[in-house]
Formats: sequence, C-alpha cells, structure tokens
Amino acid sequence: MMQRRLTMYFSGLFLLLLSLIPLYAHWQSEPFLLTFATRVLILALAALSLNLILGFAGLVSFGHALYLGLGAYCVALLAHHDINNGWLQIILTIVVCASVGAITGLISLRTSGIAFIMITLAFAQMFYYLIVSLKQYGGDDGLSILSRSDFGWFDLRSPTTLYYSAFALVLGMLLWVKHMVDAPFGVVLRGCRMNERRMQALGFHTLRYKLAAYVAACVVCGLAGLLYANLANYASPAYLAWTLSGELIVMVVLGGMGTVFGPLVGAFALLCCEELLKSFTDHWPIPLGVLIIWVVLTARRGLYGYLLDWDARKGDV
Repeated sequence: MMQRRLTMYFSGLFLLLLSLIPLYAHWQSEPFLLTFATRVLILALAALSLNLILGFAGLVSFGHALYLGLGAYCVALLAHHDINNGWLQIILTIVVCASVGAITGLISLRTSGIAFIMITLAFAQMFYYLIVSLKQYGGDDGLSILSRSDFGWFDLRSPTTLYYSAFALVLGMLLWVKHMVDAPFGVVLRGCRMNERRMQALGFHTLRYKLAAYVAACVVCGLAGLLYANLANYASPAYLAWTLSGELIVMVVLGGMGTVFGPLVGAFALLCCEELLKSFTDHWPIPLGVLIIWVVLTARRGLYGYLLDWDARKGDV
C-alpha cells in the first residue's frame, strides 16, 4: 500500500511540475527552457511508444526512430508543397506509419532475438538512405519547414500550444498504457515476453497481438515525429538514424522498462543530465555513460523502479 501511494504521489507531482513549466518559463523569460522541455516531452512520447513493444512484449527494435522520421517528413513534405493543414498532416502521418509498421511488422515479427533487432535496423536504414537520395527534398541536408501545422482553432506556432499538445499526448499515452497493462491485451503481451510458446498453446494468436502493439507503437512515434518537426521547423534524415533508436532504448531502460511511467522519467533524466554535463565539459558522454551504467547495475527496473522496489529495499535494511 505504501509503495502504491508513493508512486501515485510521485507521478502526480511530476506531472504537475511538467504542466507548470510554461508558466515558469514565461515568468522567468526563459524561452530556451520551454523549448527544451518540449523536446523532452516529444522524445518521452517516442520512448513511451517504444516501451509498448520493448517493455511489455520484449521486442527490441533498433529501428524505432524510423517512425519518428516518417512523422517529421509527413509534415515537411506537405509544408514544402504549401499544405499546412495540421489535420491532413496527422492523417497522413497515421496512414504512413500504420502502413509501414504493418508491412515491416508482418515480416520482422516472424523472427525473434537478434534476427528481429537486425531486421528492424535494416528497414530503418533502407528508409534513411531513401530520404537521403531525395535531393529535391534536401537529401542529407534535410528539409526546412517554413510554417508550422495549422489546426484551425489552434496552431502550433505558439511554443506554449506546442508544449501542451505534447503534454496532452504524453498524458493520454500514460493513461492508455496504464489501462492496457491489466487488460487482456496487455496480459497477452506480457505473456509473450515471458513464454510465447505457452501463450500459443493456450490458444492465443500471438502474432496478431504483437502486430497490433507494434503498429500502435509506430503510429504514436509518428505523432511524436510530427511534433518534433514543428518544434525544430526542420526534418532531417538523422531523425531516422539508428543512433536515435538507441537513445530511445536508453531512455526506456534508464527510466524503467516495462513500467507505465518509467520512459517519461528516463527521457527527463537522460536529456537533463546531458544538458547539465554539457555546461561542465566537452567530454560529457563519459560521465553520462558512467551514470547510465551505474543505474542499470543498481536499479533492477530503472530509476522509476527505485520507487516500485522501495518496500523491498526497506525490508532489506
């Protein structure tokens, strides 16, 4: 009971503080803080989508950033042709990410382990080089976005509106995952992670469940890409790179793989530590790497796992 209260208080307080960041940034005249916090929320949304397949289904995708890039380019390509209607951009993002996710998922989900990792990486690299080859759309230089998405009664040109849009999507994703974990769909996914053959013996068509989770994760990551393009006013092939996929995996593991709230904590911790260490040294990856190793070795379920395992640690003292 104490553990549950502690996690509820922490989650509520954390979300409350996040909701107040635009007010604080405006009060202190710190536009960088608002931009940085928006970036954290957008990448947290992408990490939450990855956690859906990595944390609950045990599928290590090294190409998940592909869908972040596809979402960004859905905005950039339409904007390049003077189509700034946000609803059309969202529809295109969902259709493209769901279609690519379904096709690649049907192929990659028939494998497991290192084969699954390599296939997802291969698909991401294929699309990366496809984007680079499109010289009329910037190629490896990327594509600038002159106007942000316009949704009619609100548009993303306001940094505060963009922040709260990202915050709303993160909050919605958290609530959905919290409901999904104990629903039959989530139970089957976790069962697949532990013993897929046993789930199949019980009569579950595990491929359908994993494919549904995979496509849902792709669509949510695509929406994160849509917001990322609006934040940067730019779409780059680097958004599809395997290095960004690796960064998303680190966020999930650092925060707490297989937990509802962990990826948000992991994204916040990783990006804040990165920004803080950059102000002290040009060799910031070294202490950041040491910090990540320490957390992985000492926290069974990441930073958020410290709270989840609080009662157990207290009993050991």
